[in-house]
Amino acid sequence: MEAAVMARKISAWIAQQVRAANMNGVVFGLSGGLDSAVVAGLAKLALPECALGVILPIHSDPIDREHALLVARAFALKVLDVDLSTAYDAFLSAVSTPFACGELPRPTLANIKPRLRMAALYFYASMHSCVVLGTGNLSEYTVGYFTKHGDGGVDLMPLAPLVKAQVRELALYLEVPQVILDKPPTAGLWINQTDEEEIGVTYAELDQYILTGEAEPHVKERVDHLAAISAHKKRLPPTPKL
Repeated sequence: MEAAVMARKISAWIAQQVRAANMNGVVFGLSGGLDSAVVAGLAKLALPECALGVILPIHSDPIDREHALLVARAFALKVLDVDLSTAYDAFLSAVSTPFACGELPRPTLANIKPRLRMAALYFYASMHSCVVLGTGNLSEYTVGYFTKHGDGGVDLMPLAPLVKAQVRELALYLEVPQVILDKPPTAGLWINQTDEEEIGVTYAELDQYILTGEAEPHVKERVDHLAAISAHKKRLPPTPKL
């Protein structure tokens, strides 16, 4: 499907979903990355006056904020800039008890950030009667590369049918700033983090496997393993049958 057709269909779908929910618009996190930039462009197409991007740094690389503001300018987007670093520090201080002593695992600390951001996005969504747009794509969803009840806690997932390469095609069509197209994909949870290093395969390898079912044995093994251990993220909590 051509990028122009994809953009038209997804933006129309966003607008239809907002109308069906009797809401006024959409809110989404603006991280300075490719996926959030594409969601920003689609949201602006769907609801030109009712799309709000929220920049939510938490001890983040300052360049991410600069890139997020660059996207906001490129799409003439309404934006809020809210630093959650103090909230993160306060939360960590509050939960640090004798039962959580010593050096905490990096994922434990990192996953606090998307969960705080989720809470902030729903705060603004509630204030403005908006729905929350997620920025995850099919490549990330397949391997569970998102935080449960964090960046996975959203109302709509406009990029969910698209692998990373297709998101990039949309970014080119929407004229996302070149510096964002060129930067390595990262969740921004710590300095110098990259998606591909964490996932353990390249996006090209992952996309090929998703779209064709074909991949090198080590890629299949890695992707299938990640999909299996993250299956719980993609379903509602199980309930007992009484």
